[in-house]
Amino acid sequence: MIKINNSCFCDEYGRRLTLRGVNLSGSSKVPTNPNIGTYLREGFFDHRNVSFVGRPFPLEEADEHFSRLKSWGLDFLRFLVTWEAIEHSGPGIYDEEYLDYIYQVVKKAAEYEINMFIDPHQDVWSRFSGGDGAPGWTFEPAGMDITQFAETGAAIVHNTHGDPFPRMIWGTNYTKLAAATMFTLFFGGNDFAPKTRVDKEPIQEYLQRHYIDAVKQVAYRLRDLPNVVGYDILNELSSGFIGWPDLSKLKAFNRKGMMPTPFQGMVLGESYSQEVEEWDIGFTGVRKKGSRLCDPQGKRAWLDGHDCIWKEHGVWDVDASGNPCLLKPQYFKEINGRAVDFNQDYLKPFINRFTREIREIVPDAFIFVEHEVMDKPPQLTPEESNNMVYAQHWYDIVTLMMKKYLHWVAVDVDKKMPVFGPRQIVRSFARQLGNIYKRGQKALNVAPTLIGEIGIAYDLDGKKAYQTGNFSAQVKAMNRSLQAVEINNLHSTIWNYTPDNTNERGDHWNDEDLSIFSRDQQDDPADINSGGRALKAVIRPYARKIAGDPIYTHFEPYQRLFIFIFQHDSQVHKPTEIFLPSYHYGNGCKVEVSDGTYEINHEKQSLIYHHNTKKKMHRIKIEAKRTAGK
Repeated sequence: MIKINNSCFCDEYGRRLTLRGVNLSGSSKVPTNPNIGTYLREGFFDHRNVSFVGRPFPLEEADEHFSRLKSWGLDFLRFLVTWEAIEHSGPGIYDEEYLDYIYQVVKKAAEYEINMFIDPHQDVWSRFSGGDGAPGWTFEPAGMDITQFAETGAAIVHNTHGDPFPRMIWGTNYTKLAAATMFTLFFGGNDFAPKTRVDKEPIQEYLQRHYIDAVKQVAYRLRDLPNVVGYDILNELSSGFIGWPDLSKLKAFNRKGMMPTPFQGMVLGESYSQEVEEWDIGFTGVRKKGSRLCDPQGKRAWLDGHDCIWKEHGVWDVDASGNPCLLKPQYFKEINGRAVDFNQDYLKPFINRFTREIREIVPDAFIFVEHEVMDKPPQLTPEESNNMVYAQHWYDIVTLMMKKYLHWVAVDVDKKMPVFGPRQIVRSFARQLGNIYKRGQKALNVAPTLIGEIGIAYDLDGKKAYQTGNFSAQVKAMNRSLQAVEINNLHSTIWNYTPDNTNERGDHWNDEDLSIFSRDQQDDPADINSGGRALKAVIRPYARKIAGDPIYTHFEPYQRLFIFIFQHDSQVHKPTEIFLPSYHYGNGCKVEVSDGTYEINHEKQSLIYHHNTKKKMHRIKIEAKRTAGK
C-alpha cells in the first residue's frame, strides 16, 4: 500500500518509500495492427482502423517482462496508454478489446507486486503531427487536413518524411501549425477561437471532454486493481500559441531544421510560399544555417470548405495586393487587455477538471502533474494539490540531442550555460534536479516529486556499441544521471523499457532508442539479464522502505559500493528494507552497519536492517565480495 504524507510516499507502517521504476513502453505510442512504426508510410492515414492491443507486449510475454523488471528492482511503472489507443475509431467509440487487454496486463503486474500510475501519453499532440497521443479524427473538427501537413510545413512527420529522419527534430513540431493550433484549441479555444464549435459545442470543451472521457474509460476498467495508484494528467503538454509574445518571431529554444514563425506557419497552411529560416543544433547550441523557400505548391493544411482558424479570428488576412499580412502579432499574449498566464489561466483549470473527474471514479487516485517543458508548474492551493505528485521530466540534454557521451561537457538547462568537468557536471545535474524538487514543493504545497522521465539514448556514436558490445559510455552516461536522482533522494521512472526494441529501429518511434532492453542484445533468453543495456548503471541498490528520513544515498557501479545514511523516526517500528540486486551482489557482499542488526534474503534480493533505537543516525555500507581474479 502506498500513501502520501506531505512530501513523502509511505507504506501502511509509516516507512518512507523510495519508488524506482521505468516507463512501459516506448513503442506504446504506435499501433500493433497494422504495425505502423513511424518509419512506415503504408496505411498511415487510415487512422480509424488501427489497434494497440499488444502494447506494450503480447499477454503471453507478460511473465517474462514483469519478472525481469522485478528482478532489476524496477517495480514502479509509468504505464503508457494513448488517447488514440482508446478512441481511435471516432468520437465516443471506445476500443473495448484494448481496454480488456490493458486490464489483463495491469492485473498480471500485480502478481509481481509491481505498482504503477497510468500515463495518457502524447508528444506534439498526435502521430499525424509528428508524435503520438490524440486520434487522427481530432483534427477534423478544427478543419485540418492531416494528409497535407508535410507539404505545408505544418508538421515534420517521420512516416511522410521518410529516412533518414533528422535526429531529434520531432520536438520542433510543438511550435508548428498543426500541434500548436490543436494545443491552443484544447487549452484556450474559448478565449482564442470562440467561433470554432462542434455542433454548437465550443471546441475547447469538445476536445477536453473527449480526452478526459477516454482516460475515464481506463479508470473504470482498472479501478479495482490496487496496484494502480493514480493517473498522469497529460505527458509533456504544450501551451501552443498561448502567451506567444510576437507571432512574427521564433521563440528562443528548440530550433532545428525549417523553422517558420507562427505567422509564417499560418500562411504556409493557406498555400502561400515563405522564405523560412533553417537551424541546426551543435555543441555550442543552436545556430542559424540560412533560409530556404518553403512552397506548398497549391496544397493547404485545411480541409475543403475550411479556412485557417486564425485567419477567421482576425489574426492575419490578405491585403489588397494579395499578400498575407499579420494584423494581430500579440493576439495570443493578452485577453481584454490583460496578459495571459498559461499555467494559471488554462493549465490549472484543466488540472482541476481532470482531477475532479478521475476521482469521481477512483476517489483516492494520486494525480501526477506535469507542465510545459522549460516552464514552471502552476500554483495550486493546498486543497487542489491534495494527493498530487509533481512528475516533471529531466534529461542530460547533450547526450540526448547529440547522441554522444561527453564526460567533460554538459548543459545546465536552468542557467542555459555549458558545464565543464566531470565533478562539476554531476553537481550541476544534482542541482538541476534539486531545483525541480523545490519548484514542486512551492507550487504543489509540499507534494512528493517523482522524475517521470530520465534516461539516455543507447544508439550513441552511430550505434557503435551494437557492433562492439561495449556499452561503457552508456553506463557512464546513465550513472551520472541516476546519481543526481540519488543525491536528491528523489523517486524516478526511467525512460524506457521497450520489449520489441531493435538495434535498427530503436523504440519504433521517430528513431529514438532509449530502451534499457532490446531483443537484439539478448543472446541467452534463459538469462533474465540478457538483453539488458548498461545494466551496471541501471540496476542499483536502494532503500525501498525506510524507518525514517533518508539523508545520503550513493552507489558506485564499478566498485559496487553502496552507502546509505538515514535518520530514524521514533514512531516507525518496522525495519528498513534495502534492494540488494543479485546482479551486483550475487557472489556475496560485505556489509557494515553503524549499529543494530541485519539479515539478507537472497531470494527476495533484500537486506533487512533493524536499527538501534538509542541512536538517531544510521549508516549502512555494502560492498560486493571480490571473486578470484578480480
